[in-house]
Amino acid sequence: MNRHPKPGTPVRGSDTGKPVMALLDLLGRRWSLRVIWELRAGPLTSRALRNVCGGVSPNVIADRTRELREARLVVLEEPEGYALTALGRELLERFLPLIAWSERWAAALRRAPTGPPRPRR
Repeated sequence: MNRHPKPGTPVRGSDTGKPVMALLDLLGRRWSLRVIWELRAGPLTSRALRNVCGGVSPNVIADRTRELREARLVVLEEPEGYALTALGRELLERFLPLIAWSERWAAALRRAPTGPPRPRR
């Protein structure tokens, strides 16, 4: 049984299952993005992946890697472990501009006063 969100089927936030909504549902699951991020440098065994993810439970890693494999973003290569597929690497590359943007956003928030802007009179 495929449990991962799939384009064309209802997903969280979308009854139509638009591809972008299915992707956001998949990536919004606990530890999905972290797994993809940690595989950026190359394959990791399940144990190594748990360790770099801060000791997340084996069941959660098994669930996420299974879903990411079903989504064809991750593959299990014996004996190296889990690795990103070409689609997974492409997805990671798409995140790089978002990472740069988030750093600019964080800096802007540090510079800005807290609270909502006051209306001008």
